[in-house]
This record gives sequence, C-alpha cells and structure tokens, in this order.
Amino acid sequence: MLHTMMPGTEELLQKETVTAYLGIDPTADSLHIGHLCGIMMLRHFQRCGHKPLALVGGATGMIGDPSGKSQERNLLDEQTLRHNQECIKKQLAKFLDFESDIPNRAELVNNYDWMKDFTFLDFAREVGKHITVNYMMAKESVQKRLNGEARDGLSFTEFTYQLLQGYDFLHLYETKNCKLQMGGSDQWGNITTGSELVRRTNGGEVFALTCPLITKADGGKFGKTESGNVWLDARYTSPYKFYQFWLNVSDTDAAKYIKIFTSLEKEEIDSLIAEHEQAPHLRILQKRLAKEVTIMVHSVADYEASIEASNILFGGGTAEALKNLDEQTLLSVFEGVPHFTISRDVLQGKGIKAVDLCTEQAAIFPSKGEMRKLTQGGGVSINKEKLASFDRLITPVDLLDDKYLLVQRGKKNYYLITFA
Repeated sequence: MLHTMMPGTEELLQKETVTAYLGIDPTADSLHIGHLCGIMMLRHFQRCGHKPLALVGGATGMIGDPSGKSQERNLLDEQTLRHNQECIKKQLAKFLDFESDIPNRAELVNNYDWMKDFTFLDFAREVGKHITVNYMMAKESVQKRLNGEARDGLSFTEFTYQLLQGYDFLHLYETKNCKLQMGGSDQWGNITTGSELVRRTNGGEVFALTCPLITKADGGKFGKTESGNVWLDARYTSPYKFYQFWLNVSDTDAAKYIKIFTSLEKEEIDSLIAEHEQAPHLRILQKRLAKEVTIMVHSVADYEASIEASNILFGGGTAEALKNLDEQTLLSVFEGVPHFTISRDVLQGKGIKAVDLCTEQAAIFPSKGEMRKLTQGGGVSINKEKLASFDRLITPVDLLDDKYLLVQRGKKNYYLITFA
C-alpha cells in the first residue's frame, strides 16, 4: 500500500501518536471504490493508535484538482457540497470510529469552513508570498497540463489548487498538530507543496505518505465497469453488483486486492493465496475478497443476499429465495437477460395461458408445439418452479413484486417479463 514516503515518516510514527489527514473530493454524495485504498490507510492508522482526519474538500471541490485530469471540472454550489459531505461521513463511519471516547477518534473536517472567510488579498499575502511560481510550475501535474495534454490549457483557478491544498496542511498543523498528509501517488506534488508551505511559514516539520493508484492487471482502470464507477452507496451500485465486481476480478488482481482492501492478517492471506494456487477454478481468493469487502461496505445480510442472488442465476436457487429478492437486486441479477414489457391488461379476468404468454406476447418460444414438448420434459420454469402444464393460467398472484415474471427455458436461458 506504500508508494512514496518522506524520509523520517516511519520514525515519527514509531515515536508518537500522529494525527494524519487524507483529503476526499466531495464531487458526489457517495464514495466509490477508487477511494477505498486511502480510506483503508486511515483505518490502519486508527487501529494502530494514530488519529485520522478525513478532510472533505468543500473549498477545493469548488475549484478542481488538475492532477491526473485532462480538463477542468464543473464547480459545485455550497448546498450540494454540504449534502455530499454528510453522505460521505455516513459512509466513512463504517471504516472509522468517529463516535467513541478513544483519544484517537476520527474527525471529519471541511476546508470550506476555514477558507470561506479568507479574502483573496489575505491569501495572497499569507500564503502566496511563501511559494514561488517556479516551484509551482515544476510540479508534474502542472507540466502535463501545460505541455498539451489538455485541450484548454490550465486555468489560474486550477493552478492555485496546490496552494489551497497546501494551506489545508498548514491550517491542520497549526490547529490540530497534524504532522502527516496521505493520499494517492498522484497527490505527491500537492502534498509536498503543503509540507514546503509549513516549513517556510513557521519552520514546522511535517511528513507525507502516498499509496499507489490501484490498477488492474490488464492495464484497465480499477473500479470502472461498463456502467461507470462501482459506488459504495447501494442506490448507485446494488450490493449484489458490488459483490459481483470483486468476485469477477482476475487471479492476479485478487491476490493484490485482498492485501489492500481487507483487514485479514498476513498469515491468513498467504494461506488463502497458496490454497487458491492449488485449485484456481474454485476462485477461493475472489470469494473471500468479495465476502470481506461486501460485509465491510454493506452488511452481512447484504452479503448473504448477494450469495442467494448468485445462486438463483448460476446455481440451484429456490422459488422462495427468488421471492425474497428486493426489486433492485432482482433487476441487477437479470440485467443481461432478454426482457419483455407487456401490458398488464392481458392478466385481466382469468389471466393468460402460459403458452400464449410465451409465444404470442413474448417471443420466448418460436412455437406452441416447442413449448409444449419442453414443458412435458420438465424443461420450463416460471419463477423457479417447474411448469407442470404448458397451458396453466398466469394471474397477478404469480408476479414477483406485483409486476415481474421470470421464465426459464432449459437450464441456462432466462427471460424477464415486466407487466406494466
């Protein structure tokens, strides 16, 4: 989990209880798994007796960090930022202890609180005079943007970002005796500007530590799927999809991620890796990784529901288990299967014969004869229950969540019908 560390950091951590901070950009009201490495660092720090500060960049979020970006981001208003901050704190509370009486309990701070009344003239006098433009221009994040990697160059707003982040470090050093800033490796330039500002302003000695940016073995971007980010909030990424993301990582990535994203002991991880190498097809590593992270981010109940949901699609899940799925999970599980939307009117009166539904209304079978033959052989199921008679009536009582019907043709072909 270590990428770069300022000389003396390790000695400081062994000598005293250290207050360390990590900045989080509040551009959304949920964190995604790209944030998880930094959060796990804070978690390790607190478990080892140090005091973690999670800094929500309410002020810096209004500007945007040029590091690793090829274009300027949209600016957020204060109301949105405050909402995002509250949501982020709730998520962080699953990883960090904000509430108990321990001396190293975590704190959430927002740089908007100390930047909002800071005038431009004061900032230029108190901060700007300590850091030269030459120093700022030498930063890699600035150089990349100036050397043509961005369509629109680098705005003055973004250029000042490293000074704003640097001032956060100075402010937290002076008000909370914070001596260490952490972040992803792309933040090294901003972090060192902060340590330089502290040194030049009051001669204080502070330190920096970064974690590597997590990558996938195939070079793809970690945490991105076809449908976008993998979020920690169940509203944006269902626990089932979250679980599936970890379950489907490659063997190489699983061996790396289990060290970064879980709190398992080294001995246990080593034995899991050895076990996995003996029988890779059992996906022991992926299953354990998916279990640990899903429980940590969501809950045991969500993990168990995800297993049930996986069994419905890939194993011998029962009709009862199917009925217990909530609507979001049901739609997540069957996202890729053929989907038909039919008027609810066809269920009026006595209902509709299964054979008419699956041939005339939804093209699940090419002919009634074919459906009759497969049904007689026990090869058709409705909502995970074998269809005994091909002309059985389907009524509103059969629907899942009062609007869905799952038809299974053979062992692996699923079809979802929505009655609207």
